[in-house]
Amino acid sequence: MKKNFLALLSVLVIASLALAACGGGGGASTTQGEVTFWHAYGTGSAEEAALAKLLEQAKTDLPNITINVLQVPFNDIFNKYDTDVAAGGGPDMFIAPNDNLGGQARAGTIADITALVEGKLGDYSELSQGGMMYDGKMYGIPESMKAVVLWYNTDLMPTPPATTDDLKAMMEGGTPVAVSFGCYHHWGFFGSFGGQIFDDQFGFVTGADNQAKVADAMSYLNDLYQISVENGWPRNDSDGLAPFTEGSVAAIT
Repeated sequence: MKKNFLALLSVLVIASLALAACGGGGGASTTQGEVTFWHAYGTGSAEEAALAKLLEQAKTDLPNITINVLQVPFNDIFNKYDTDVAAGGGPDMFIAPNDNLGGQARAGTIADITALVEGKLGDYSELSQGGMMYDGKMYGIPESMKAVVLWYNTDLMPTPPATTDDLKAMMEGGTPVAVSFGCYHHWGFFGSFGGQIFDDQFGFVTGADNQAKVADAMSYLNDLYQISVENGWPRNDSDGLAPFTEGSVAAIT
């Protein structure tokens, strides 16, 4: 780790908590140092604009700390982080989804900040905090919550499907929908069919009844996939975003 990293991290953790709450700190910090910070927000996006404001505020709250910011393409940030850290480099802090948090915690490539944030997360929901924890320890500060939804164009789809049967019927009838096929986007469908993958303790849910419900969900998703293939519709969010925004696809997950 870089010299004085934990001291700097402590200051930055406290500052980021204040900034995340949309307020400045209670006074400028006297801690000195240099920090490298990565993010994957798109150029010109609302997220990038919000981050720029927070970093500008950080200049006031942390006047003696130089924050070097690097924008990394979203599809590259995990691989670049793991590769650079393995070579002895990488950033001090970075913003990314928690997809790889467990593996990174086990590999020791991210820091346990449990002690640093103790008593400072009162405004954060337990669900958001749980998303940044592994084996009872905190490895990051929640930045936002996400949910997979069906975005739809009201000009092409005045009334959205209310049920899974409705969605399938629309697609069978020729309404172009860009369903993103992959475990991340499939998640909500398991629950729609009454199935469950993990229990509250992140153990696998077993039992013939549950397995049958998950199988029903997968069978349904396979039906949607075959419809998408037959019509040449996009089958992932990367391919579907442009057609959706251009108005050639009625909906996207």
